[in-house]
Amino acid sequence: MMRSLLFVPGDSERKLARGFDAGADVVILDLEDSVSADGKARARGLAAEAAAGRTGVAVRVNALSTGLTEDDLAAVVPARPDMIMLPKAETGADVAHLSALLSVAEARAGVPDGATRILPIATETAAALFGLGTYGGTSARLVGLAWGAEDLSTALGARRVRDEAGALTGAFALARTLVLAGARAAGVTPVDTVFTDFRDDAGCRREAEAAAADGFEGKLAIHPAQVPVINAAFTPSEAALAEAREIVAAFAASPGVGVVSLGARMLDRPHLIAAERLLARVGEAPRGPGSR
Repeated sequence: MMRSLLFVPGDSERKLARGFDAGADVVILDLEDSVSADGKARARGLAAEAAAGRTGVAVRVNALSTGLTEDDLAAVVPARPDMIMLPKAETGADVAHLSALLSVAEARAGVPDGATRILPIATETAAALFGLGTYGGTSARLVGLAWGAEDLSTALGARRVRDEAGALTGAFALARTLVLAGARAAGVTPVDTVFTDFRDDAGCRREAEAAAADGFEGKLAIHPAQVPVINAAFTPSEAALAEAREIVAAFAASPGVGVVSLGARMLDRPHLIAAERLLARVGEAPRGPGSR
């Protein structure tokens, strides 16, 4: 599963060490926003050292438009991180571009072609909102779509992301929904944005649980304290898993039918797909035909 994805500045040895002890499913070693221009080279070296020999590691490189991406990849791909996080992605063409750069970096480093996956942050520019339906089929490396509000607020000239009650305002609620739909359309994992107040465990819990209920499968984190809260929100309950097993078993007992009964409920194919998807998240069963 990819429930919690924790950002850690790539230029801080202390925070890197702490990040790997937080229990996150994915630790994102950041070479972008949290690292100054003067610190990029040092951060690349530290990130490569931290990634080597570990699993569950992503590296957020600098955006393709910066001219720094290839240097980032040359430094970190030899350490074999699981994923590259691509900031400021605008369309599936950016994923295809990064995939080509990764093929070159992998070849130079002796890493098998295609070993490094891609997770874009797909809402950080105004243009990106129009490209969220373009990611399907762009690259076998694509594993998910994440979204972010802070860069988008700057791009849109928005003075707030949330209203007085803490709810996302219209533009950002739209971005969130489009990422969810775009990820499902592409057959990859939808990942919710960060909750910025790392001292508010209750608020983080509410937002993570709402995201899980809406269909997201994971959430970005900016502090180690958020990780257990997020993991709990995105871990399927035993009751939910038991129900999913019953649904799959009911359809397996009546092969070829479109509708089955389970207790007092009539279930059709969407129920089967949802059950198979839930079980696949915990490694119990493959996704069924057409599942996303």
